[in-house]
Amino acid sequence: MTSDKKIYNCIIADDNEVDKLTVVSFVRRYPFLNIDGVFDSSQEALAFCKQKLPDVLLLDVDMPGMNGMEMRQQLMEIPACIFITSFPDYAVEGFELSALDFLIKPLKAERFERAMQRLQNYLLIKQKAEILDYTLGADSLFIKDGHNHIKIQLHEVLYLEALKDYTSIVTAKKKYCVLSSIGNLLKEKTFEAFIRIHRSYAVQKHFIKKITTKEIFVNDFILPVGRSYKEALELLKT
Repeated sequence: MTSDKKIYNCIIADDNEVDKLTVVSFVRRYPFLNIDGVFDSSQEALAFCKQKLPDVLLLDVDMPGMNGMEMRQQLMEIPACIFITSFPDYAVEGFELSALDFLIKPLKAERFERAMQRLQNYLLIKQKAEILDYTLGADSLFIKDGHNHIKIQLHEVLYLEALKDYTSIVTAKKKYCVLSSIGNLLKEKTFEAFIRIHRSYAVQKHFIKKITTKEIFVNDFILPVGRSYKEALELLKT
C-alpha cells in the first residue's frame, strides 16, 4: 500500500484503553488512512461525526451507554465500517448494518492486514464509481486546435487554468486553450465535477490526492489554494 493514493479519514472508538491503543498502532501502519479522532465512547464519537463525517468507522461493539451497533445505525451514510469486538456473536448483526469486516479481539496483525486490504480495495472501487457518476453524463469535449477539432475525454481533464479571456484545459498528456473564461466554463453542466480552488484554477474533485492549507496535489501537479476558496475545500475533507 503506497502513500501516494488518496488519504481517507477514519475514527476509532473503544472504551478499553489497551484495545484502543492497539487499533491506533495498527492503523498507523497504513498510509491511506488518517486518524481523525480517537474516542472512549460512542457518544463522543457520534458527536464528532455529526460535525465532520469520516470516511471510515473503526468501532468496538460493547461500549457503555450507546454501543457500536447503535452508533452505526445513526451513521449509515458513512461508507465503510469495521467492527472490532471480543464477542463474535455480534457478527451477523454487524453485517446487517453493512459492516465491511468484523474483527475479533485480541487483534492479530495478519488479520488486520487483510481487513485493511479489503478496506482499501472497497474505497478505491467506490472512488472510481463516483468518477464515472460525475463524468458519464457529458463524457467528452471538442476543442479547436489550430484548424483541427480535438475530442477530449472529460474524465482525463485534471484541472482548468485561467489565462485572461482564455482557459487552459489540462490533461496528463497535454494542455489545450479555449476562448472562454474559467468562470463561464464552470457554469456549464459539463464542468459540474470541478471545484474552484483559486482565482486562476479549478480542479476535478476526484483527482485531488492531497490538500494542505496552501496547496492542492492533483496527480503530479501542485496548485495554489486561494484564501477565499479555503472554506469550500474544507467541505471536501468532511
